[in-house]
Amino acid sequence: MQALYEIDWAHHDPEIVLTERIAQSELPPAHAAFVRTLVLGVLDNLQQIDRYVREVAPEWPVEQMSPIDLNILRIAVFEYMIERKTPVKVIINEAVELAKLFGGDSTRRFVNGALGALVSRYAHRSRGK
Repeated sequence: MQALYEIDWAHHDPEIVLTERIAQSELPPAHAAFVRTLVLGVLDNLQQIDRYVREVAPEWPVEQMSPIDLNILRIAVFEYMIERKTPVKVIINEAVELAKLFGGDSTRRFVNGALGALVSRYAHRSRGK
């Protein structure tokens, strides 16, 4: 989430940001690969992901949304709608935990509500989990 925030709002090069963030956190190789997959997956699918975010949070224009809230939602939408490898309960739980850690007072409820709407709207999709 921090890497996406920096890439999105400071317009830093994604590869440099990823390399620096991964080095700073001393992640094991498997975790570093997961972070890289998430960040690059979100960036590669940004337009599609933001369309889903607009659908489930129409009262909050993406351009005006808190960058923390937006990037938490982007990660969760990528995992749920595009990558489709992680169980939905895990996706929502992790998003809510990120919201508690990095967001404001209302971020947790906002993220939980938006992801609940996403799951309700697209639960018919075969997820295999």
